[in-house]
Formats: sequence, C-alpha cells, structure tokens
Amino acid sequence: MTVALSRRASDVRVIGLISLAHGSSHFFHLVLPPMFPWLKDAFALSYAELGLLMSVFFVVSCIAQAASGFLVDRIGARPVLFGGLGLLVLAALIYSQSNGYAMLLLGAVIAGCGNGIFHPVDYTLINHKVSPPNLPYAYSMHGVAGYLGWAAAPAFMVAIAQFTDWRIAFFSAALLEAGVLGILWLNKNYLIDNVRERHENTHAGTEAANPGVAPESAFAFLKLTAVWLCWIFFFFSMASTSSLQSFAPSALFEIYQVPLDVGSYYITLLALGSAGGVLFGGYLAAKLQAPEQIVSACLSITIVMSLLLGTGFIPMSLIPFLFIGLGFGYGVVAPSRDLLVKAVTPKGVAGRVYGIVYSGIDLGAAVGPFIFGFFMDAGLPKALFLGIVLFQLMIIPTVFKVSAGAAPKTA
Repeated sequence: MTVALSRRASDVRVIGLISLAHGSSHFFHLVLPPMFPWLKDAFALSYAELGLLMSVFFVVSCIAQAASGFLVDRIGARPVLFGGLGLLVLAALIYSQSNGYAMLLLGAVIAGCGNGIFHPVDYTLINHKVSPPNLPYAYSMHGVAGYLGWAAAPAFMVAIAQFTDWRIAFFSAALLEAGVLGILWLNKNYLIDNVRERHENTHAGTEAANPGVAPESAFAFLKLTAVWLCWIFFFFSMASTSSLQSFAPSALFEIYQVPLDVGSYYITLLALGSAGGVLFGGYLAAKLQAPEQIVSACLSITIVMSLLLGTGFIPMSLIPFLFIGLGFGYGVVAPSRDLLVKAVTPKGVAGRVYGIVYSGIDLGAAVGPFIFGFFMDAGLPKALFLGIVLFQLMIIPTVFKVSAGAAPKTA
C-alpha cells in the first residue's frame, strides 16, 4: 500500500510539472494573435503579414521539434526543457521591444525554437515516469493544461493591452514564463528521465530478441506508415485550430459584426471548452478503448458547428455556445489521439517519433494562418469556417488506418 501511494504521488507530481510546462508553451502560441489589431495599427501591417508571423513561428517550431526529438533521446528531456523555456522568455522580451516587422519576425523565430521542444520532452517524460494505468489520465491532464494555456493567453494579453499597451502585455508574458521556468527549476529532480538507463535497456532488449543482428538505423522508424498517418492527422488538426485562433475574431466581426475584443474572448471560450473536453476525453479513452470511434464522432459534430458558423445566419447569442462546443469536441479527441501515437511508437525511439509526428502540429499551424490571411485580405471571412470543415474531413480516414495498423509493442 505504501509503495502504491508513493508511486501515485510521484505520478501526480510529474504530471503536474509537465502539464505546467505544456500549458506555458500553448500560452505562447497565442501571445501574438490577440495583439494583431494593435500590431496592425502600430506598424501598418496587412492580415497576410500578420499571418506570416504565425507561419514563421510554427515552421521554425516544426524543424526544432523534429530535431529536438533526437536531442531528447541523446541527452535527456530536462536540459532540453529548460532551454526551450528560456528561449520563450527571450522571444517575449523581443516582441515587447519591437520597432518594426523585422523584430517581430526575429521574435517569432526564437519563440518557434523554444516551442519546438515541448512535445518530445513532455511525452518522453510521461511515458517513462508515469505508471501505465495512469497514462490516459496523464495525457488528459497534459492536454487540459495546453488548452488552459490557450484560454489564458487572449484574456491575459488583451486585458493588459487595453489597460496599458501592447508592449507591456508582451513584457508581462515574459515575466510569466520566467516564473514557470523558476518553478520547474526548483523541482528539477522530478524531471530526470534516466536517458542512459533507457538506452541500455533498449539495446539489451533488442540484442536479446535479435542475437547477432546489427542494430537498426536511428531513422528506421521513418519507414513506418503509421508514423506518417499520425503526422497527417496532426497537420490537418492544427491547421484548422490555428486558423480559427488567428482569425476568428476578425471573421466574426466581418460576418456578424461581433466586436474584436469580444471575439478574442470567444477564443478563450474555445480553449475552455477544449479543457473540459480533454477531461471527458481522458475518461472515455480509458473506458471505451475505441479511439477511432471517439475521434470520428467528435469531428463529425465539430464539422456541423463550423458549417453553421460559416453560413452567416447564426444568431449572435448562439456564437459563444458554438465556440464552447467546438472546443469541447476538439478536446475529447486529444487523449484518444495520444494513445494512438503511443500505440505505433517502437521501443527506444519515443523522443524521435514524437518529434516527427508532432512536427505536423507546427507545420499545420504554419500553413493554416498563412492561407487564410489571404482570404481575409480578399474580404472572404466565411472561407475561414468552410476551410476548417475541409481540414477536419481530411482527418477522419487517417484515424481508422492508424488504429488498424497499431503496433502491438509500444514504448
């Protein structure tokens, strides 16, 4: 009993620390978009130029994520985590001192480098430090923290910018991230993932199962079809989510005359709905063990909601409820999605697999705002919601293919 309680306490501590780090990374996904109206006026920027900032951020993050997976497998997760947090602090400070578009781009590059480390770090730590029965709940809380980070950023940034200015909003974001780094540093002993022991166990297991056979290349996992199906899933999923986060306030203003500041708070409602959905999704994933059915059912509902928003005929009073519903549907999907990725991850290469698979998130987030920035400049705000429908339709077939080809042995 004592051992079980000690193990549970350790799981809770690790999940809490990793979730805090994940929430702070998601917070930084949305420090720029809520400031678009201020930056547009301050530097006379177009929607396409603003969308390009997010594209740069996520393209850099995509590259950093794929590379950091290998780094995590080599040196461990903890030093990579601290480096990423430090880069996010630096990026926010650069945003706060920007004197033009070039500095904003520089900040986006640095923020992308910092953001790219989180999924390889987080999932490596979760998979190796949390006991198997608690994994669905660990994925759920990890996801909840991410959505809460998304929820907090628009409210935090807009409130400070309204009462002071946008520069102080960015500086405050830097202080907040520095506080997160301090908390994790004080608890650094809980974030050691014993990388040498993992490598020794993996190599010993491989040699025992295949005596006399040369070890596979570090890139052998790239031959797995399921890895790339997961990448496609994440690409289209994040392309739709990031487009909504970046331009929904402006699109709602054009279609329904919803004030921009009110539209920014709808993004907070979207994220809060997602947080609730992740909690419920963790329970469903643990009980039903049917990820493809959960994902397809939820996405079908969110597709209908997106279509309704794109019609232009929805009463304004219903819009906030639709955003909560959209967020809830996105959230329910997340734990089942993470379990699918774990099911196709070979032993010993978790950091690399998560780095490659979750780089689809970053590239999708880069492509979405870049595309829809042009539609917004062309005066076609309804195309935002119709494009989101198309992206979500692309996701459903990949889920069934991944589920059918899930590997029996996982890490």
